[in-house]
Amino acid sequence: MGVTAQAADEGGRDADGPLRDRIVPGVRLFVLSALLLAGIGACGRLIGWVALTTTIGPTAYLLLAHPGTVPGRWRAAVVGHGAAIGIGLVCLAAFGLWRHPSIVERHQDTPAQIGAQSLAVALTLFTLHLLDAHHAPAAATALLITSGISRPGPPLYGMLTGLALVLTLAPLLSLGTSSRGKARQDRKGRQRMSRRTSQSGRSPS
Repeated sequence: MGVTAQAADEGGRDADGPLRDRIVPGVRLFVLSALLLAGIGACGRLIGWVALTTTIGPTAYLLLAHPGTVPGRWRAAVVGHGAAIGIGLVCLAAFGLWRHPSIVERHQDTPAQIGAQSLAVALTLFTLHLLDAHHAPAAATALLITSGISRPGPPLYGMLTGLALVLTLAPLLSLGTSSRGKARQDRKGRQRMSRRTSQSGRSPS
């Protein structure tokens, strides 16, 4: 009975472990993302451009929370957004939308804008697949440009500033904390394995 109760207690601790293990990384992600985006927004305000665009949030999430995955790698983020920016500008010019009002100003998109947006995203996905640099937020970058929200001029400069900051700062923030988090996880894993080994070596009483 004593062994059964102890085993149940051990199992309960193991079941609770994953939740406890997620709290610290969750708090870390909360703090880092809040500080990062607040800093980017403040820099944009300081220079008079909107640096916080809808492509910044998901990029920050991937770089901070999943740096080891293909979409979260720095190369994929840089190549993805770089390709999306180039493709978006080419499509904008090809459809004669360089100085066209944005969909926000018109409250709707024109057939030319729909065509430019569709083609820009399709070409971005195709390019990233060929380059093995999958980064989903790049599609948002292509849409921001071809929709006119981040058209050439201050809107585009602001988005580029925000991207440059998040691509520079997020990997540094993630690098400074992920190594400690991995060491903590490895240490807890060894402790659990040691407890299980010790438990399995005991004879029932």
